Amino acid sequence: MIRHNRLEHRFLRHLPDVLEPGVLFISMEYATAAHLCACGCGEEVVTPFTPTDWKMTFDGETVSLWPSIGNWTLPCRSHYVIMQGRVVESGPWTEEQVAAERQRDRATKARYYGAIEPEEATAKPVDSAPDQSLPMRILQRIWNWPLRRDKQ
Repeated sequence: MIRHNRLEHRFLRHLPDVLEPGVLFISMEYATAAHLCACGCGEEVVTPFTPTDWKMTFDGETVSLWPSIGNWTLPCRSHYVIMQGRVVESGPWTEEQVAAERQRDRATKARYYGAIEPEEATAKPVDSAPDQSLPMRILQRIWNWPLRRDKQ
């Protein structure tokens, strides 16, 4: 059961040591948000913004986080989405659903960050070019980053 139906957002440089109920603290510098669980249990919930984790959108007035927040390791096992500052309760998941999502998350991270799953390694053609290392991919992304050109 969700206790906090809305979360006020606060953009800060650093996340505070002590979180307040009903507040979503956001550090763009560290690409992370944190809040106390919306069910009211008092547990801290941290959501990093990465290409394989959560996405945060700010429309000028409200904040949304996607995908849902599933607190499967907490005693409350709450599950919700933050949409335009509102906390929308989602249904509970079975252990099988949680395990499948954890596997999907590991596979997504492996693909994105370049780790090869054992079954993927055997399916890869022998004559294909080797994958670039993570540092090389990062440098390549920085090099190809679109430059902002102010119109004059």
